[in-house]
Amino acid sequence: MLMKLKMLTEAMYKGYHVFDTYGPLELIKEAGEVSDSYALDFHYVRRFHLSGGTIVSREVKSSLENLETVLDNLKEFVSLLNGCERIIRNPYSTYLYIDNFMFGRQVERQQIMSILMLDDHPKIPAVLPIIGGCRVGKKTLVWSVCSDERIRSHFSAILHFGGDDIKKFDERNVMPLKTLITVEFISDISDCEWLNFYSLVASSGNGSKVIIISRLEKLARFGTVNPIELRNFSHEEYSYLFNVLAFGSSNPLDHPRLAIIGKEIARTLQGSLVAINIYANVLRNNFSVPFWIRVLNLYRGMMESNLSLYGEHPKSLLQKDGTIIDITAFCPSLATNSLRITLLTGEKFKYDNKRELPVMGFGDIIAGSVTMPMKFQLVWESRLAPYTVISATCDAEELLSTTSTRKKRKIVCTS
Repeated sequence: MLMKLKMLTEAMYKGYHVFDTYGPLELIKEAGEVSDSYALDFHYVRRFHLSGGTIVSREVKSSLENLETVLDNLKEFVSLLNGCERIIRNPYSTYLYIDNFMFGRQVERQQIMSILMLDDHPKIPAVLPIIGGCRVGKKTLVWSVCSDERIRSHFSAILHFGGDDIKKFDERNVMPLKTLITVEFISDISDCEWLNFYSLVASSGNGSKVIIISRLEKLARFGTVNPIELRNFSHEEYSYLFNVLAFGSSNPLDHPRLAIIGKEIARTLQGSLVAINIYANVLRNNFSVPFWIRVLNLYRGMMESNLSLYGEHPKSLLQKDGTIIDITAFCPSLATNSLRITLLTGEKFKYDNKRELPVMGFGDIIAGSVTMPMKFQLVWESRLAPYTVISATCDAEELLSTTSTRKKRKIVCTS
């Protein structure tokens, strides 16, 4: 059933992608605006304009055939689904919920729930590894499951540990209760250290279970069940999420120009969940075509700068701790300087009145609503548990220009 549900949701997102891509283009074409100078700079519009609509009909036909194939023989599937929890359905009036609840991952979530609710041998704790790349939502998924009333009723206690914590785990930590333990590993541990921890959990003999959270595939060796692998959202699913967050309760078809620009922004962000939340929040507060184009051009400028300097997309750089990222493009007054940021992730940022540095949000510099000082703290916090915080200290300094003896200012950000 879960595999069939996965196929069905994938087909749904592909259908929405085709509809949301070419619906606005048809509206603009009917209005005679498809040749606007701003529009022809975008990937989807160029394809539409150059093909004379043949690509549209071909992709719409392909999407319909895909949906028809998936919908074949679904009577039994639908009957079985009547006993399952319903998911959010309306795409353009649910952003208030998605802002505070996890988007997607229904299949993975149900897989985790099924494993945790299963009554195993009380002396052999089940260990479920959840493995995935940087910032694909591993902790958000786990915390969503742990917040479910069925899980909270099934386990007497839920404990969250870091990888270093289990090295200090001893008899004093063993609880005579049915406990769910989550452990986030940043680095690998020895088999001996794991065996010591696992033996202590098993000694309670009360049906406790363990979830391993990590980017490291090698840690799946400690699992007693097959690992659940989390991957980035598909482009179609990511575009769907962008529309939900950026347009809120508005229908993108009511704003066809913005829908086209939004498609290009989503494509440029390359699946980053941090970036989509930051940018969608900024865009939702200003439904102005020039503003959306400005935001797109700023990100393009930053992307091109980092590709030139470091050979990597900003999304890739953000996935590395202690990475320098050039964000000069966000401050036109420093257009000839280098603004570099070192990001420190995963630590809870505390707002302290005694802090010497001003605190700014990523959205502030994107929207251009504030003037960037010479030194400041840059912060973003997820709205979803466990409320991961990304922060960096940005500091301007003077460097010699490579082409002249004239000094050139740049801003280096360290965490």
